[in-house]
Amino acid sequence: MPLNLFSRPGRFWRGNLHTHSTLSDGALPPEEVCRRYRAEGYDFLALTDHFIGAFGYPIADTTPFRTNGFTTLLGAEVHSGAMANGDLWHLVAVGLPPDFAPPHAPGFHPVEGQESAADLARRAREAGAFVAIAHPQWSGLTQAEARAIDAAHAVEIYNHGCAVGCDRGDGFHMLDLLLSEGRALTAIATDDAHFTEPDHFGGWVMVRAEENEPQALLEALKAGHFYATQGPELRGVEMRRDGITVRSTAVATVIVQGHASAATAVHGNSMTEATVPLDRFGRSPWLRVTVVDRAGRKAWTNPIWCD
Repeated sequence: MPLNLFSRPGRFWRGNLHTHSTLSDGALPPEEVCRRYRAEGYDFLALTDHFIGAFGYPIADTTPFRTNGFTTLLGAEVHSGAMANGDLWHLVAVGLPPDFAPPHAPGFHPVEGQESAADLARRAREAGAFVAIAHPQWSGLTQAEARAIDAAHAVEIYNHGCAVGCDRGDGFHMLDLLLSEGRALTAIATDDAHFTEPDHFGGWVMVRAEENEPQALLEALKAGHFYATQGPELRGVEMRRDGITVRSTAVATVIVQGHASAATAVHGNSMTEATVPLDRFGRSPWLRVTVVDRAGRKAWTNPIWCD
């Protein structure tokens, strides 16, 4: 995460990067999905329906639902190839062109001769998309499988739908392992909303950009100019010789994590600023910060690389 994130030109825009509609297996039509996110105070939304043949390989045209204060990013949840457990790969691709060539993915099960997930991720990135490894815990991904997706920008570290529906919403274990191998990845929180259960408005990204405009948001996502949250707001992160100072809305805990078991927490009451010492991080090439509010809701920085 660039340490100048909080002083960069522009402001933070709230957005969800993973959502479904009746174009695939969601319960609501695209217009209503966009209306609900707009009504809940979101600045932007990526509608990412399942890009498989059974649904006609949809990339939802959400441009008619943009307003002066709300925009949309085109995208899809793309699939191709079998994982070690026999299930189909899931990748989130935000910023896909409408004419992106579909893989041979007729349904939710792998078939012979499919393009590999790694090749599909590369094609999506080359087409201009921001690519994320979706719900690694829910998918049952192995480290070797995640490592193979060398075109990914990010790992989905919190998936609200997977957390609500099956208690498998976490992706931090996978992210941390890849970071310790030197992979420069960022961390997104999403809903993966289908509106068939309370799987919505639970995790989002706050993107720093000068305009709430698709290209500006997409460029900021690719550059890592964002943080992820369930509610708490980050106001500043400053690296000092003796520690990391974190400013935020009121929280009860501030944690710094690093390579292997390295972690240090500071606890308090209604903290809006805390400094976490770095004594335990001498051999960690990366750090990241988590804040936790009194209700247990969290916000997370992207990884900070210690040059």
